[in-house]
Amino acid sequence: MTAISTAPPLRRRLPFELIGGWEIGLLAFMVLLYAAGVAINPKFFGQTDAFSAILRDTARFGVMAAGMTFVIVNKDLDLSVGSTFGLVATIFSIAFSKSYFDLGIVASLTAAVITGVLVGLVNGVFVTVLRVPAFITTLTMLFIGRGLVLGLTGGKTISYSEKATSDGAWFFSIGETNALGFNNQILIFILVTVVGMFALAKTSWGYETYATGGNELAATYAGIPTRRVRMRGYVLSALSATLAGLMSVAQDKGITSQYGQGAELIVIAAVIVGGASILGGRGRLLGGALGAILVTLIDKVLREGIPMTRVVKVGDVEMKVQGMAQLPPGAVPAFLGLILLLSVLIEPWIIRRNVFPRLFARLMGRPLPPVVEVGGVAIEGAQTKGSSAHDRSLKARGPFGRFLARRDAAAIILAVALWCVGLYLRPDFWGSIDNSFNLMLSFTEVGLLAIGMTYVIANGDIDLSVGSVLALSAATCAFLMKQLGFDPATAVFLALVAGAAAGVVNALLTVGFGLPAFVATLGMFYMARGIGAWLTAGRQLSSFPEGFNLLGRKLIDALTYFGVAPARGSLAYDLAAALSVQTIFMIAVAVIAGLVLGKTPFGQMIYATGGNRRAAEYAGIDTGRVRAISLVFSALCAACAGVIYVAFLRSFNPSAGQLRELDAIAAVIIGGGSIFGGYGTVIGALAGAAVIALIRALLSLQLILGNGQSFVMPQHWVNVFIGLILMVAVVGDVWIRQGNIGAAIRRRLGGRRSAAPRTAS
Repeated sequence: MTAISTAPPLRRRLPFELIGGWEIGLLAFMVLLYAAGVAINPKFFGQTDAFSAILRDTARFGVMAAGMTFVIVNKDLDLSVGSTFGLVATIFSIAFSKSYFDLGIVASLTAAVITGVLVGLVNGVFVTVLRVPAFITTLTMLFIGRGLVLGLTGGKTISYSEKATSDGAWFFSIGETNALGFNNQILIFILVTVVGMFALAKTSWGYETYATGGNELAATYAGIPTRRVRMRGYVLSALSATLAGLMSVAQDKGITSQYGQGAELIVIAAVIVGGASILGGRGRLLGGALGAILVTLIDKVLREGIPMTRVVKVGDVEMKVQGMAQLPPGAVPAFLGLILLLSVLIEPWIIRRNVFPRLFARLMGRPLPPVVEVGGVAIEGAQTKGSSAHDRSLKARGPFGRFLARRDAAAIILAVALWCVGLYLRPDFWGSIDNSFNLMLSFTEVGLLAIGMTYVIANGDIDLSVGSVLALSAATCAFLMKQLGFDPATAVFLALVAGAAAGVVNALLTVGFGLPAFVATLGMFYMARGIGAWLTAGRQLSSFPEGFNLLGRKLIDALTYFGVAPARGSLAYDLAAALSVQTIFMIAVAVIAGLVLGKTPFGQMIYATGGNRRAAEYAGIDTGRVRAISLVFSALCAACAGVIYVAFLRSFNPSAGQLRELDAIAAVIIGGGSIFGGYGTVIGALAGAAVIALIRALLSLQLILGNGQSFVMPQHWVNVFIGLILMVAVVGDVWIRQGNIGAAIRRRLGGRRSAAPRTAS
């Protein structure tokens, strides 16, 4: 007798559906949010054109979200879409504008599209072929792209509205309103979304993407070319950003040097809010499109403000003035960063834990559905497997041999070589004490960031928020002294507390909630800078107490202020005049941090955690505590750099610390650290920071040419050079240190030489 199962049939919910419950929930939430917008600001949201305006502003982000969905479902990430957007728009503009190359519309479009495709191919090759972690590759491309935009535009606005009326009117009509009463960009947004939906849900491209993101190893065993699938995702993402950039220039008929800045945050948040998983293997393109609309709607609600009427008294006459109550500058990016973090937490803590189905089943008295196990995040990259450099260091003989075997030796040698280059180019200026002092001042900021970053990278994590934490602490310190009248000591203490609090949040998200470190710190990247701008209302603050400014002055100034200066002309006076307070502070931090990392059990725990986290846990190491302390220490170093920044410049600028995260990461990698963890020294990081500072100094050096004229490299290009150096350093770490490619080449050459005599006989 055959047993008949009475269990209800299981419903198989394929990930290839076009629409599901998540999208329906997004639609319902958007309706409620729009109704709230109407209630808050009926003058804007109550108009019939308001929704059309929201869709128009969403169109570009929605198009980029289509390509980003393929990347995220692949279990990758593309942080470079904003820079690609800006770079493509810049290439088109300088090609089309009469002030530059004055090419035709077809040639200009061709140059722009080729640029976008090249960016996608470079990202794909570095991630899939050269095995550089996705967030490092695309982060570096983000900074290189921004540097190129600034360099090509010279920081200026490019406009060609007059030429647009005669040449390429068909193209520029994309940014105009059609006969139906809405912008043509909306049609492109809808078309891209519909085509992308069916491509991801109903074609082999979509099946391969879901399989690769769900389990890349199993997909490879099944015959799916996963490397090609991932590369295709990056090309699609770049093409989407290219189309979005062209849509934008079609509307604006010109560009600014800030084009595309911050767009990556909106796009990534849109895709994650739309239901895609940062863990890969899940997501629908319609969800990304709706997520883009939702994020844009939230941005509109926050930016438009609330209409208000205030009474102004002029003499004896009271007048009613209509105005808008708006959030201060920085509030919107801070809120969007918070949305990104919350949306990323939805996947592991709501969806995979079946929170709502289990709650409903509990209320109805039914059996609880199972909890889906959350696996590892492949996007974090491989673990360190050792290196030829480490093996050589054990066999090296003599002080010189042991030095050359160190991973940080190359950075030290490079720093000395760069110093000699500067001395050769400008011996009249480079070797002076004043120049050395100025170099040390610019070196201190990067050096402090690199010290904290060394701990984080040695753990196998990354901290993308150090530049923003620097800005947050600097803003806190300046705001407390200038606006609230706090004494310098209290202001500095609270600024350090603010920085440490950012580190605690990073640690909580990374260790407590299990988010990849680059995702958690990316959210803090936007939140910290936004909160800093919020505190200062986006203004520059200055005029601080002189006792505080001494933190950024020479040591002799501090000694004179306290009345203990040595006699002029003495050796002590000359030393105090050459050294600065901040340099002494950085050296003290470096010595303590270096001793802790290299000579204490905690330092060995850091290396063990970064080298092989699972083995470290089996050995009894609390890897979570080690990683958390390192992230907090990194934030504290950034906070110290922020305080010194304000003291040195005697003012606070909202752009403080911008792009410094790239400098810090580059310094550690150049100094011998491994992006995969397990390696890194403080002296190496400082040598790497010296390389960064020297490169910036050399690029800003005024060279006297043979004809008597002078030349200075525009500073807009500096970040391009730093990004390229970082990429070379990471590729070198992956292939030379980790892959031991040198030994493989030697074995191959040795095999050929040994085979030659046998062939001859």
